[in-house]
This record gives sequence, C-alpha cells and structure tokens, in this order.
Amino acid sequence: MVFMREDTVGAQRPNLRDEQKRRTRLALLEAARGLFTENGYADVTVDDITRAVGCSRATFYLHFTNKTDILARISAETMQQRAASVYGDLDAVLRDGSRAAFTAWIERALEWFDANRDILPAWDEALSADPEFRSVGRASITALTDAMPDYLSRWPDDRREEARFRIELLVTQLERYFTRSTVQRTIEFAPDRAADVLTDIWYPALQPPGTR
Repeated sequence: MVFMREDTVGAQRPNLRDEQKRRTRLALLEAARGLFTENGYADVTVDDITRAVGCSRATFYLHFTNKTDILARISAETMQQRAASVYGDLDAVLRDGSRAAFTAWIERALEWFDANRDILPAWDEALSADPEFRSVGRASITALTDAMPDYLSRWPDDRREEARFRIELLVTQLERYFTRSTVQRTIEFAPDRAADVLTDIWYPALQPPGTR
C-alpha cells in the first residue's frame, strides 16, 4: 500500500478543483455561444445557459457576472485571435507587402468573418440593445489597431489617431460588406472580384504620409 504525505495530498486537491472549474467555464462559454448563435442575444437567459450545461445559477455566477459578461468573454477571446492572426498580418503586409499581398489579406479577413458568421448577429444585437456591451465592442476595435504597432509608428504623432481611424473604417467596411453580401444577400457582386475592388479603395488609403 502506498501512503501519500498529507502535504502532497493537500497540494493535489486544488489542482483537481481548478481543472473542474476550467472545464465548467469552458462548457458555459460553449453553451452560451451555441445559444446566442441559435436564438440571438435578447432571447437567451442565464437559466438557458445553465440548463444546457447542467449546472446551477450559483455555479454560473462563480465564473461570470451576467449574460453580458459571458458574451463579452466570448467576444474578447475571439477578437484576440482575430487581432493576432488577421491584423497582425496586416501590419506586416502594409510594411513590406505588395498590392497583391494586400488583396490576399483582404481575402483572409473575409474568411475570418465567414468562420465567425454565426455569432456576428448576436454581437450586433447586444451592441444595439445593451449599453454595457458597447465598451466591449470598442475594446475589440482598439485591439485590432493595437495589433499594428509598426503601421502606427510610421504616421506622424499628430496624425496617429487618424491612422487608427483609417483602420477602424476598414474594419467597418469589411464587416458591413460581409454582412450585406453573405448574410443578408443585399449586395450582388462577384465574390471573386470583391477583394480586388476593396484593394483599389483601401490599399492607397492606408499608406502612411510620404509613401503614397
């Protein structure tokens, strides 16, 4: 028979609890995302989320403060990936890349929207209906420009905010174009030509002063 020292046993128990907490948090995030995707933001309640996971409201509130908070966490984790993998790439493209490289980036950015298209309506609904969520939306945009330090550094200090604004306008147009063309289907234009047209508009517009 193997006996474990009391201090060893005591050291292991928090690890097991921490793992269970981690799994529960992930389950809540996954359930919430699925419910928001299927039903929208307004029609989902905390009770809906806990029923989907099989846990209590008390357990939910150990991890999140309310429904807005869990959508904010979903948004933050998704946007962090977007900032690192999409707009981090744009930082390099605008430094060294050609027009063709920018077109390829546009295509990748639209692919990101397509991969996350199911949750986008819930985000839009929350931004419109929940003032608390608007700070999350603002932070998500700021994270994208923060992922482009080289690009920002090539603008004069007194025009740095303008540089951020140009990126924000790019983000906005890509999002609205994707929504109208792919989700709402109110724009009819050949998808294989859209990236070229968007490049015509944005490649020159994003060039820092003195490089145009």
